[in-house]
This record gives sequence, C-alpha cells and structure tokens, in this order.
Amino acid sequence: MTKIQDAFKNKKAFIAFITAGDPDLETTEKIIISMVQNGVDLIELGIPFSDPIAEGPVIEQASMRSLANGTTTDKIFDMVKRVREKVHIPMAFMTYANLLFVYGKEKFFAKCREVDINAIIIPDIPFEEKDELLAYANKENVDMVSLIAPTSMQRVGMIAKEAQGFIYLVSSLGVTGVRSEIKTDLDSIVKVIRQNSNIPIGIGFGIATPEQAQKAAETADAAIVGSAIVKLIAQYGKGAPGPVGEYVKKMKDAVMRAAK
Repeated sequence: MTKIQDAFKNKKAFIAFITAGDPDLETTEKIIISMVQNGVDLIELGIPFSDPIAEGPVIEQASMRSLANGTTTDKIFDMVKRVREKVHIPMAFMTYANLLFVYGKEKFFAKCREVDINAIIIPDIPFEEKDELLAYANKENVDMVSLIAPTSMQRVGMIAKEAQGFIYLVSSLGVTGVRSEIKTDLDSIVKVIRQNSNIPIGIGFGIATPEQAQKAAETADAAIVGSAIVKLIAQYGKGAPGPVGEYVKKMKDAVMRAAK
C-alpha cells in the first residue's frame, strides 16, 4: 500500500488536476490549499509542456500561460516544497517523457521524493516502454500510474497486473476536455481490470458535472476532473482559489454519494 492509495481510504475519491503556474505559482499554491480544505483526495499537478499531446485546448492554453509566466520545473518543485508544509494528501505529477529526459531522470525522481510527490503520470510513454523510467521512479518511492484507454481492450489485463498507485481509466477517445456525454462501455473495462488487479481505478477525461462524477465513482473508485477546474482558473485568474474550492466541494459531495 503506497501513499497514493491513502486517497481511497473512504472507498470513493475525488481527484483534481491543475496546471502548475497557471496563472502563477503563488496562486497555484493557494488553489491547492483551497482544494484540500474542500475535500479533494488526490491532486494531479501538471508540469507545463510546450507540446502536450494528450491535452485539449483548455489545458494546452493553461500550459502556454504558465510557460509565458516563466514557470520552470525547479520553480514547481520549490512551490510543492512550500505547500507540503500545509498539505499532506497524496500528490502526483502529470508530464511528458521529453521533460524528464531533458531534466534528468535520476535528478527528477530524487526531487520528487524530497518534496513528497507520490506518483507520476506520463501520457506519452507506452506501457511497453515504461521500464525505461520505472526503476528510477520506484527507487524514490514514486508510483508510475498506468493509463488504460477505450482502445486498450486487448491489453487491459496485462496493464492492470503491473499497475501502481491507481489506474487512470480514460473515459473517451481523444484529448482531455469537458464532454456532455460519456458513451464508452466503461463497465466492461472495469470488469477486466478487477479480474486482474485490486488496485483502485479512477475515471477521467470529460467529467465536469456532479452527476458525471457520481456515475464515474459508482462505476470505479474515483472521478478525475481537470479541464473543468482549469476553465475556472482561466476565468477567475488570481481570484480562482475560492470558486475552485466551491466546485471541488460539490464534486466531492457527488463522489461520496456513490459510496452510500
């Protein structure tokens, strides 16, 4: 049992994604604290990248804003170190392989351990190539979270057997973003995962409303929301901590209804 799985101690979890440094790192810190105060169970922090291939326009624009403000990986580590004096829930980084190789794999994961980052999600690393980074991550007690997409049906069991932390089940084909309806047969994928692993499952991509969050938590163990939160940050800027906190509370309440 790793620290990531502490997020699932109440059986159902709400996982929130934000882009670090959007609109600035000081506000990111305040947003993290506000989300924790309103019940978020796990936070995914996106490290901005110039070519985020898995992201839709909302998160891509957040990355561009963050980079334009001068956000760097080292500055993000410094921010996490500060916020860790007040926040103790599990946290994960989401980023891309090129950033890790440029920064230096050993150095990156050593810094993760230093600031208590508990997992990493790397959308552009295929399952078959994860071992290239896995040893470096695990040496520093960082879980590598696997993504399972609707197109992965032939490989679901194989991925699930080796999964760490939690499984990120992608609800829809395409990039991240709010969707009015999720049509993927997630129940069938969850069934195969359950047959091969007892690791928690979070459903993400497209979830924006309390109703969608509750359905995701009923189907799996967690709802993951990114674009809807990043939209609020784009709308409110430095004033985002309050509105984001209110939104998180609504979504967490919906997820907990699924636990009853």
